[in-house]
Amino acid sequence: MNKRTLLYSALVLVGVLISTASQVILKKRSSVKSDSIIKEYLNLPVIIAYAMFFGATLLSVAAYTVIPMTLGVILESTSYIFITAAGVIFFKEKVSIRKLGALCLMITGIIIFSL
Repeated sequence: MNKRTLLYSALVLVGVLISTASQVILKKRSSVKSDSIIKEYLNLPVIIAYAMFFGATLLSVAAYTVIPMTLGVILESTSYIFITAAGVIFFKEKVSIRKLGALCLMITGIIIFSL
């Protein structure tokens, strides 16, 4: 893997992390009750979160101009790991044996697919 591919692969992972952060913001904001449906969607945290999603999408589009699609799919699937970790850290969610098994299967699939 050359330096350029490595750099753009890192770009995909940064996009996945940004996307995870925006999902955390949206989930935290969803627990806040608003006076109206307009205020529920047009408030600063929600707008920032959607802007972060948009930025993460732009990063992915830019990265896919250089990296192969097969590598991008592998890197994007790491989002399941990041989102599970964010749930544990920010929302004190419990990771059941079933979820842990599913994550292990996904990681195994990522490794097998990347070989």
